[in-house]
Amino acid sequence: MASPQTLSEADRRDLAVWAADCAEHVVHLFEAEAPSDGRPADAIARARAFGRGELRAADEIRQRFVAGRAAGSAGSPAGAAAARAAAQASGVAHMGAHALGAAAYAAKAAALAAPDDPDAAAREIRWQLEQLTARNRDALRLLPLLGQDSAGPLGGGLLASGMLAWAIREIQAQVNAD
Repeated sequence: MASPQTLSEADRRDLAVWAADCAEHVVHLFEAEAPSDGRPADAIARARAFGRGELRAADEIRQRFVAGRAAGSAGSPAGAAAARAAAQASGVAHMGAHALGAAAYAAKAAALAAPDDPDAAAREIRWQLEQLTARNRDALRLLPLLGQDSAGPLGGGLLASGMLAWAIREIQAQVNAD
């Protein structure tokens, strides 16, 4: 049986566009530090193309780690988090829960880029929530809450601690309250 974090291909395609929006909102933080490294921008473009039905999920599964490796080219934690947001957006083709990873890393990038602004991450999450379509919200509601299913990104891995976990919990609370 597939993980409940996978979602249907239709739901993944819808969420890929939102995840790309989240990553694109902060990718400038990476691009300012590594302007010649196009891996995060390519991952965002591929997520959008997957969302439009132009790419197959099987092909994208092999691509999902490329942007994550770009984080090593970043000159700051904010730039690295922005690259990881793009990598998570690319991963939505494989598993829908990566959409929350893209949003969480984008919120983390925003917070790290503005260390004197305690509301930066919350403001980023508000922006992300405003971008959600009704279909996105319905798909996100199908995902288990962070930590309730170990078979995917919302299990006990990197997304389950610190600012990433806080961001995912905030998004899930708002989406499930609607």
